[in-house]
Amino acid sequence: MFYELATMTLPFGTAGQAATNVQTFSNAADAKGELLGCWFTDIGVLNQMIVLRGFESLADLHFERERTQKSFSPFGCAEFYQSCEQYSYRGFPWMKPVRPSSETGAVGPVYEIRTYGIKPGGVQPTIDLWQEFVPLRDKISPCLVAMLALDGPLRFTNIWAYPSLNARSLARADAVAQGIWPPKGGPAFLTTNMVSTIAMPTATSPLK
Repeated sequence: MFYELATMTLPFGTAGQAATNVQTFSNAADAKGELLGCWFTDIGVLNQMIVLRGFESLADLHFERERTQKSFSPFGCAEFYQSCEQYSYRGFPWMKPVRPSSETGAVGPVYEIRTYGIKPGGVQPTIDLWQEFVPLRDKISPCLVAMLALDGPLRFTNIWAYPSLNARSLARADAVAQGIWPPKGGPAFLTTNMVSTIAMPTATSPLK
């Protein structure tokens, strides 16, 4: 499964309309892929809308990237956003595709989006270690996706869902206490370039 993560920086008071426009743009008749998540940042860099779209093929992702870039109003938000960045990802091959909450049940509403830099030679060891340890971690809190960046610096992004910020803190402490997280030996393959964002779903987000 392939994904695109887009981040728009918005002025105050425009998030509601921007979310509606993202939904309309992503569901247009000529669009490829599927809108999965549309969040607004709560902790981290503020005033940002983060959009997750999923694609069955790299060709579909490239088609949609070109459609977005050629649009006079990417995501229907050109009149709002101050900046817009789009990045492509491939999901770790063993992970199930991300699905909307309507198909899987409520999983949020607190989402943590984490990005880690990977050292040269660390891609496959990271994928293998996460395959070993994520099923154990999923019993405490679900990892929605782990995905390798296809452009920009060598890195991967993972998205987690929690019912509350307190639940996040308890889950992370429990995973560490049980010795199942972080994956044993995993940090050795990562750089110190790590970013974490807490975001909340907008009204139009399929992931609630």
